[in-house]
Parts: sequence; structure tokens; C-alpha cells
Amino acid sequence: MERLFGIETEYGITLENEAHIDAVKQSIELIKSYRQEDFRPVWDYRGEDPFRDERGFRVETLSNHPDEKDEEERDRKRNKKEKLSFVEIKSDHILVNGARLYNDHAHPEYSTPECSSLFDLVAHDKAGERILHRCAETRSQKLGKRVLLYKNNTDFYGHSYGCHDNYLMAREVPFETLKQGIMPFFITRQIFAGAGKIGIETEAGLATPGHYQLSQRADFFHVEASVDTMHNRPIVNTRDEPHADASKYRRLHGIAGDANMSEYATALKVGTTALVIALIEQRRIPESLALANPIDTIKTVSHDQTYRWMVMTEDGKTMSAIDHQREYLKLAQKHLSKSSLPETDWVLTEWEDTLNALEKDPMSLIDRLDWVAKRWLLETFMQEEGIAWDDIWLQSLDLEYHNIDLEEGLYYGIPMRRVVTDDQIEAALHNPPMGTRAYFRGRAVDRFADAIKAIQWDSITFIVNGRTREINLNALAEAEIAQQYNEALDESPTVETLIKKLGI
Repeated sequence: MERLFGIETEYGITLENEAHIDAVKQSIELIKSYRQEDFRPVWDYRGEDPFRDERGFRVETLSNHPDEKDEEERDRKRNKKEKLSFVEIKSDHILVNGARLYNDHAHPEYSTPECSSLFDLVAHDKAGERILHRCAETRSQKLGKRVLLYKNNTDFYGHSYGCHDNYLMAREVPFETLKQGIMPFFITRQIFAGAGKIGIETEAGLATPGHYQLSQRADFFHVEASVDTMHNRPIVNTRDEPHADASKYRRLHGIAGDANMSEYATALKVGTTALVIALIEQRRIPESLALANPIDTIKTVSHDQTYRWMVMTEDGKTMSAIDHQREYLKLAQKHLSKSSLPETDWVLTEWEDTLNALEKDPMSLIDRLDWVAKRWLLETFMQEEGIAWDDIWLQSLDLEYHNIDLEEGLYYGIPMRRVVTDDQIEAALHNPPMGTRAYFRGRAVDRFADAIKAIQWDSITFIVNGRTREINLNALAEAEIAQQYNEALDESPTVETLIKKLGI
């Protein structure tokens, strides 16, 4: 658990009682609703390179959805008419809590600040929901029509949008070692991390209604490893953007996961993954956990109506996904249980309890796991209304489970187990996580926003007495250095004092 991690979530957006909307335009306007003052672009896009691959090369193009050409033509016409620049379309905001809020083409996206505490991360993930809901309320008042936001991963028409969990880890781990250790885990963790889904959906659309599965994203993965995220998605993404010292760190950009409404599921998903990464760094994952036919297996586990979730390893052994997860758990209990961090103990305890409950009776986890809670909700509704699994009504119910409105979202009507309090979430709206580089970023934005010329995850450029001064934040991935910089910031009444204290 001693690492930085974060979550990027793209939200579905629509207008009430509107069958078709310009999602790009509505997403842009929603993000602009975050602040009432004029938008001032400061995000530094030079620090981003989605074409660089962790395997040591740079790709020339990224794979796009089949609808992308039509969308590009619509974007071209809109931008020509409205004269929107690239930065206006992105509408990037850097928040005082260290997070990033922006338009990712047709989806508003919230990227949490980097956290070193699991429960801080859960609080900041939930804070993202509340920030976006407040944007929706502001936009709705101006538009005269309700804007609805959904923390889910599909529109039921063949488009999937992501929730990416990110982890800073040692660069010295060879990529093949990382892939061999993490890919089988990603495939089977959906038994507790899946958000639940009506129907089997592909890029061609909704192919099979009347079918309930574990994961919203499983149907959209087609290759084992690549740099792509929009189409031909890989189980293991190879994008090489560490946002830290590249000689020491890599960032595991996990795209094979669902957006969770459940605080408990989010904590278990991220916590177990962080422990598995620690095992990979220690070279503890045996090759015997590698699964045969990963692309087929991620789908068959999601679709399995028996909840036995049988998988086959590369060496021909058949086992349940629960027992597969137990192999990872046993390694973590053996090699990581001596950690003095209470969050590690929480993850190990809840991981074991959840696997045991899944084996005995998955429906006993109604108060913890999204896919179980949603299934219970749908089954209850079906019984009351006398309808079957193939009734189109259930799609609406599926979607409303993910509505982030605290008063209307169906998730918020179920008594779910909490791991953070409302007070912690409220604090995360306004405060960056302590002891991290996100603290430096958030506090700098809060106190010295007018002096900021450009900002990225790993740097801030100030204008000081007419001259630019860039503070490189790469070294702040180290907790001790982050603490030194954070103390210097807190002790500095002006940017000039800060620059002098840091010797820049």
C-alpha cells in the first residue's frame, strides 16, 4: 500500500427526455459550469504522449471506434461554426483538491489527485461525483433542462467509456513480468469489482438482451496488451506516461475495470491491485497463475450465469475464479501481512471474507458489491412488475443505478456498506491529500492561481516578476521530498518566497 494511486472516471451525460444530444457540446458546457469566471487555460499538454509504449517504442496511430470518422466530421463542423480551440474543447480545470476536471471528447472526466491512502482515494473518488453533480445543477439552471450524469461504462449502443485505476510502481520490473502477473488478476478480480450489466454489448451494439453479467467493460476487450484505450482495447494497457522520474517509475494504467458506485468495491478493487503490484515487484507471482485464452476468459467469467466462474490456466489446470484469486491472496498474506499499515490489514481481511462469501452465497454481498446490489435491485423489480430479463425496462433501471444524484440515484437508495464518511468526502472536495505531491499542486492552485502559467501532473510553471519559473514535481513521488516541498509551500506567503525556499 506504500505507493501513489488514483482513479480517472469518464461519466455518461444526457439531457432529461432527450433521445439524442450533442454529447461533446454538453460535456464542454458542463465542465465550463464548474466556475462562473472566464476560463483561463493553464494545463500543459506538452507533458502528455499517449503514443509512447512501455515496451520501448512509439506507435504512429491509435485505434479508434468505427463511429470515429462520423464524430470527427461533426466535431469539425461544430468547431468551425463555434470557433472553438482545442483548449476550449478540453476546458481543463485544476482543482484546489489537486484533481483534474475536463472534457474527454464526449464525456466529462474527473481524475482524482494522487493519493497514498486507500481511504483518501475513495473519498476523492466520491468527491468527484459531487463536484460533477454540482456542475450539472448549475448547467441545468442555465439550460432550463435537467442534465443527468451517470457513473457507468456503457451507453447500450456499442460505446464504452472508461474508469482507469492508476498505480505508480518500480520501473525495474520488466514489462513481460508485469503483464504475466497482472493480466490474470485483472481477468478474475471482476468477481468482486464488476459493476453489473444487462445484456452482452460490443462495438456493433446490444447483441443479446435478457442476460445479466458481472462487468460492463468485459465485452470490449480484444487484445492482451497495447497502447490503445478507445478501440481494440487491451487487458493490459502499455501507455508509458509515468508522470514521475521515468528512470525509476512506471505507471500501471489499468483500463480493464468498471466504474464502481460502491465505496467498498472501489477500496477492494484498488487495494487488492496495489498488493498484487507489490508482489510483482518482489517477483512473487508464479507462471502457474497465467490463464489460457485471456480474451475469451475475461468475457466467459463475466457472462457465467452459474457463478462458478471456471477458468483454465496455461498449463491446463481448471479452477474457479475464486480459487484463482485465493492464490493471489495467499501470496499477499505470506509476503505482505507484516506491513504495519492498517489499510493492508483491511484489504487482506476483506479480500478473504469477500471470496468466502462469493463461494458460499454471492447474494449475501448485496451491501458491498455493485454487481450483486444491482442484480438484487433488478430481480426485486422484475418480481413486482411481473417482467422477464429481456424486458427493455431493465436497461433504464440499470442506468439509474449509476445516477450520481444523491436524491435520485438508485444506488443511493440501497443501504450499502461505507468505508468513508460524508465529512471525509466533503473535506476531499476542498482539500488535497496530505503528504503527497497533489497537496503541493492543490494548495498552489488555491493560493497562487493568478501566478500559474502552466500546470501538469508533474510540474507547475509560475510567472515571477515577469520571468517563468518551473517547479518539477517528479521527485515528489517520494513522500519525504513531497513533505519538504509541502512545508515550504505552507510557509511561503508569496510565490517569490516559495521559489527562494526551493532554490529554483
